[in-house]
Amino acid sequence: MNIGIFTDSYFPQVSGVATSIKTLKDDLERKGHAVYIFTTTDPHVPDGAIEPNIFRFTSVPFVSFTDRRIAVRGMFHAYAVAKELKLDIVHTQTEFSMGYIGKFVARQLKIPTVHTYHTMYEDYLHYVMNGHLLRPYHVKQMTRAFLYHVSGVVAPSERVEATLHRYGVKVPIAIVPTGVDLTQFRVARDPQLRAQLGLADVPVLLSLSRVAYEKRIDKVVAAMPAILAQVPQAVLLIVGDGPAREDLEAQAAELGLGEHVRFVGEVDHNAVADYYRAADIFVSASDSESQGLTYIEALAAGRKVVALAGDYTQMLLDDPAIGTTFETDDEMVHQVVNYLVHPQVFDDPAPREAKLTAISADLFGDRVLAVYSAAMTHFSRELADKEETVTADADEPSTKGQS
Repeated sequence: MNIGIFTDSYFPQVSGVATSIKTLKDDLERKGHAVYIFTTTDPHVPDGAIEPNIFRFTSVPFVSFTDRRIAVRGMFHAYAVAKELKLDIVHTQTEFSMGYIGKFVARQLKIPTVHTYHTMYEDYLHYVMNGHLLRPYHVKQMTRAFLYHVSGVVAPSERVEATLHRYGVKVPIAIVPTGVDLTQFRVARDPQLRAQLGLADVPVLLSLSRVAYEKRIDKVVAAMPAILAQVPQAVLLIVGDGPAREDLEAQAAELGLGEHVRFVGEVDHNAVADYYRAADIFVSASDSESQGLTYIEALAAGRKVVALAGDYTQMLLDDPAIGTTFETDDEMVHQVVNYLVHPQVFDDPAPREAKLTAISADLFGDRVLAVYSAAMTHFSRELADKEETVTADADEPSTKGQS
């Protein structure tokens, strides 16, 4: 099968969406399919760089998300490329520029479109004029408009599916959690990283994400004094970059946390697994995840997860050998300290291995292929129905001029 993936976010951009797409691309190619990425230009990719099966379209930084890009031209060029590649299906991964280009290409080629709905936009409205311009109603209308006439939707979690149903989306929806390429997490590329960071003999908490306000990293920083009261040597590593970093640095300084909170900045994607493995537990207070890919990556690296309670996290972290959830700040402190002080208590490998099998890249690819198959059937049926309607209208005798 020839598959065209249309996305505004792809490597070298660092995001859960980019990681999800790369994981899917690699697995589908392992299964013998041809996958082509249609995405935006990136300032970190030189003009003329050779990137097999990746096609980049002129773009500019997206308003309020300057580290994200939006294409400003390329619709007809994308169609010409897709036609030459003989695409069988279009898979859009954004509701913005490249998503609409993908829908245009599919319409011109008369092939189905599948869409993955990654982002819970209601959690991000504050980025646009401090929340004074857009409302949840606008997100609902935008989503329904984009998903009109697609042949299938991939929802990474039950929360996303429920939201789309609440919006009134009628397209077939399949819940397909993003998979993880487990091979890159099993063995450390740099086993000395923890020692190099000077953390060989201290308990380490990890926050790894875009350093944005909705990730609520401030809640984890605020909990550090209470954690240090019980585990005095603990260190919180904050890996990533983003608009909230300066405020978080000021917060850590105001709390007098010194070297107990360290800001690493953005790291290369290939180094991410080593940072997971350099920590003891992964901690997140984010309440904006449609599906926390970082939670899954932490599990793949063999690390416990302590996360804010929600429908998705409670389903994922259903055994203390995997991780646990919290609802209050005191519960977060208790759960973190419990894992740090008693690291051997919850070491049964069976629940984790079962969970990892369910979120493997191999199963992820199989599930997406099943969505493609269903979408093709759905598209063919709709196309046949339209042709029957056109034929029936053409065969109906004209009554013009008759009394």
